[in-house]
Amino acid sequence: MSAELLDGNAFLERTKERLRGRVDALIDRGITPGLGTILVGDDPNSSAYVRSKRDDGAEIGIGSHHRELSADVSWTHLHAEINAFNHDPAVDAFIVQLPLPDGIDEEAALRSVDPEKDADGLHPVNLGRLVMGVKGPRPCTPLGIQGLLAEHGVPIAGKHVVIIGRGLTIGRPLALLLALKEPNANAAVTVVHTGVDDLASYTRRADILIAAAGRASIVTPDMVKPGAAVVSAGITMDGRKVVPDVDESVAEVAGWITPRLGGVGPTTRAMLLSNTVDAAERRAGLDSQR
Repeated sequence: MSAELLDGNAFLERTKERLRGRVDALIDRGITPGLGTILVGDDPNSSAYVRSKRDDGAEIGIGSHHRELSADVSWTHLHAEINAFNHDPAVDAFIVQLPLPDGIDEEAALRSVDPEKDADGLHPVNLGRLVMGVKGPRPCTPLGIQGLLAEHGVPIAGKHVVIIGRGLTIGRPLALLLALKEPNANAAVTVVHTGVDDLASYTRRADILIAAAGRASIVTPDMVKPGAAVVSAGITMDGRKVVPDVDESVAEVAGWITPRLGGVGPTTRAMLLSNTVDAAERRAGLDSQR
């Protein structure tokens, strides 16, 4: 058996095409969707990631509003920049790129974002909406994983999903998302983590296995049910090489698998665009498409 690749880059391109028509319709109404990005410090990975998000938006007509701040920026200054985006009518949604430099309270920064302009879907209000199953910006990476599985025809409803990892950005919100009584969800979800004894006793029962632990090659072929869909959402850097949570040899057992590069990352970017267009449609008084 050789697994079908869950290609995140292809998913990103198809999402852009789907969103392009919605953006054009908004522009015809005199509204250019605006995506804001706030980058603090000079971390090269964060800089590259923010640049890719702005480029993605530009390709489909989304306006870019960008702020770069020094790593030693005061909280007062950062808060003022966040507040400026909160009140700027040209900015429909925005992100504060994480991680922030040491000494800056990430939680306070996330809480300072207007929940209606929360492009990442990580504001406590929006996480609460997710818990309640009501409409609102949803976390980009979980939403991207859900979309990637659905687009490849991976059955989700009624299936057993096991998630390794309980982090705020992926594990916890993804468990909530896939358990909702909604299309491409309604699954039985088990959340485990690296502190659990005998992870394999859980993972071998999974129809869908999602690793978001940030532990290199934590998932090996003997831990996977034959034919399962396997998503590697966590990575580790080995020098300059990206090492996913799922060992590449798992492809010989799985039915579907994300590649080492171009798996989940591009889907996160896709959903950032989607959340931005949703916000612009709310500004225009249109019902959100999602």
